[in-house]
Amino acid sequence: MPMLAVGNEEFHYRLDGPAKAPVLMLSNSLGTDLTMWDAQVAEWSRTFRVLRYDSRGHGRSAAPDRPYSIAELGRDALAIMEGLGIDKAHWCGLSKGGMVGQWLLTHARERIGKAVLANTASRMGPPDLWNTRIRTARDQGMGPLSEATRPRWFSEKFRAAGSPEMERILATFRTIPPQGYIGCCAAIRDMDQHWAIRSITNPVLVIIGKHDPATTPAAGEWIAKSIKGAKKKLLDAAHLSNIEQPAAFTRAVAEFLA
Repeated sequence: MPMLAVGNEEFHYRLDGPAKAPVLMLSNSLGTDLTMWDAQVAEWSRTFRVLRYDSRGHGRSAAPDRPYSIAELGRDALAIMEGLGIDKAHWCGLSKGGMVGQWLLTHARERIGKAVLANTASRMGPPDLWNTRIRTARDQGMGPLSEATRPRWFSEKFRAAGSPEMERILATFRTIPPQGYIGCCAAIRDMDQHWAIRSITNPVLVIIGKHDPATTPAAGEWIAKSIKGAKKKLLDAAHLSNIEQPAAFTRAVAEFLA
């Protein structure tokens, strides 16, 4: 269980793949941990040194009981790179991880090579939605939020199939520290990168879930339209497209990075 000290906090991370290969850094969505990438790592680690980590507030990483910001989450990623001696990395982030990726591309673009922004948005819905989730997590814990998350994360067809992977991901959701989830909800609630992303110059692939009710296709289309030269890929999935369409997601990212 490798841990990295960043100041007086610790972050859980994992490295896979050849030590001298280009680094591909993976950033998890809200309510998951680094194991959300399990289906992708075997393939990507043939070509890349794959670095995945538990985002602040998630998994085994630091989860202070206070609001976070997207800028703080972005600085966490940079600090992890610094701590591991990584000057530059490609990036793949889904949902919250894609929001962090947008911040890095506008504030530390020289540290990022190519970037995949999957199932994400440059700003999110009304504050009341996030405040309601914050209150629920604080008062009732993660359990009641789990079932409400199921139809946002997975399409009706995928849910009907009863995938064991879906149940594993939702079980992980229930283990997320409530204070960490709350802190990240505040970061997403307060985020607005809607116009800033127009300054991005790195090569970008935007992955969009055709049935995504959380970060809608329209939100993904805006990002793709706002970033000059950005490519886009539409997948037949809801929010966690790398779980619902693992082969197609893995292939799309590998082809883009190649």
